[in-house]
Amino acid sequence: MRQEIVDDLDQLLEILPQRVQAALRKEEELSSLLEIVLDLGRKPQARFPSRFLDLGLEPVSREEIEQLVQRMGQFGDDNRAGIERTLHRISAIRNRRGDIIGLTCRIGRAVYGTIEIIRDVVESGKSLLLMGKPGVGKTTLLREVARVLSDEFQKRVVIVDTSNEIAGDGDIPHPGIGSARRMQVAKVSQQAQVMIEAVENHMPEVVIIDEIGNEREAEAARTIAERGVTLIGTAHGISLENLIVNPTLSDLIGGIGAVTLGDDEARRRGTQKTVLERKAPPTFDTIVEIQDKDRFAIHFDVTQTVDSFLRGILPRPQIRQRAEDGSWQTLAQTQEEPSMQDAIYTLDENYQTEEPQRIAGKLNLFSYAVSRNRLEQAILDLNIPVNLVENIDEADLVLTLRGQYRKMPTRLREAERRGMRVYTIRSNTYVQVKRFLEDLFGKRSEGSAMVEAEEAAQRVLREGKSISLSPQNSYLRMLQHNIAERYQLNSESQGEEPRRCVVFNPKGGEYR
Repeated sequence: MRQEIVDDLDQLLEILPQRVQAALRKEEELSSLLEIVLDLGRKPQARFPSRFLDLGLEPVSREEIEQLVQRMGQFGDDNRAGIERTLHRISAIRNRRGDIIGLTCRIGRAVYGTIEIIRDVVESGKSLLLMGKPGVGKTTLLREVARVLSDEFQKRVVIVDTSNEIAGDGDIPHPGIGSARRMQVAKVSQQAQVMIEAVENHMPEVVIIDEIGNEREAEAARTIAERGVTLIGTAHGISLENLIVNPTLSDLIGGIGAVTLGDDEARRRGTQKTVLERKAPPTFDTIVEIQDKDRFAIHFDVTQTVDSFLRGILPRPQIRQRAEDGSWQTLAQTQEEPSMQDAIYTLDENYQTEEPQRIAGKLNLFSYAVSRNRLEQAILDLNIPVNLVENIDEADLVLTLRGQYRKMPTRLREAERRGMRVYTIRSNTYVQVKRFLEDLFGKRSEGSAMVEAEEAAQRVLREGKSISLSPQNSYLRMLQHNIAERYQLNSESQGEEPRRCVVFNPKGGEYR
């Protein structure tokens, strides 16, 4: 399980300006170097995970940029170039005339052993989608997957390498991909075409693709999966929820569409007549969210996860954490994936807010960096008395993101100074927003609602008379209707929101 890293860093250093080379070679932490930035008229800079380092006092000149460009490979239409048989990527920033005025030299590394934490997922033979923020290691993981499947499992693996990031620049691929074959893509717009060509011409068992980013590529991915080829790729977005709300890429998880239910079905589910449902089987069987380089959230059954999400049930992926020695363990519950009530409002490792007070009347809420559209939708769905205010002075409390709170901008600092309640959520998603409001108004009571329904069903069977349950939201009413079916009782929802409730009735009996 030991990890070995190959980065060919000397080959990148050799093409940099002499003064930049000299400054970098003095550094003792080059093994963690992420990128080197050269912008015209600014000091050259090296960027590490936790710090930026200026490489000299003199700003970068136009001559230095031109000399560097002459020493590297040719730029493609995606403004990316490389160094032959290395994994380093050099991206250009251009002015309006098309002249290069900035370069980002990103360090590419082949990391052997990095897939151990998800080896069982890779070995399953199912199509796998990797998601995560830029720089978290998706491409590095893809490269190692290609090597393991081609060398250890003797699979016919073809990589569609659009920007030469997986297998490096030049015609001879980097040894980091093992014996996998690599197809280069002349233009980014042709990626979908090359994906289909890979299947039709080269008989792969596995196709690997980095950065599925548009509708044509999503359709090509579906075509590959339908032909029985295992597809392993990455997509733009951080989590599965990003795909669900992205109309361009939602086809990767089956596509989402509005469906109009009949009156009986809507009544049985306890929902509105128009609901969102998955339109087709997902392209990918499993999704892995790379939360950071050592922490993975795995959705083993994408079909079940998406269907549950559309019915308001929060996905519960398996969380895996990797240790420094390469070993890993499954975490039942962590700070980042809380059971709910406590950790969702955690501000940092040592401090957490008080539990939100239950609100009885109208609430003025000021949101800082939290999506107003998602707040408005959650308020509407929960039917709660919340007014979103534009002025923080009018607010009863403030809702922001954990990352914003840690930066403590002026507005939040002023709000806390005046004793205003400030709560945080981990991410700017509808699920997180809705869960916060449910807790705030005491609406998330699935356990007690189910207990009440079970006890009521037993009473109806025992006493033979109808029983009205406490008012609940549409999702909890749906679960209560399911309990009625299990006990072979009649049930229906009565009343108007927010007092709408489920009534249990003996089979064949009259409501009274």
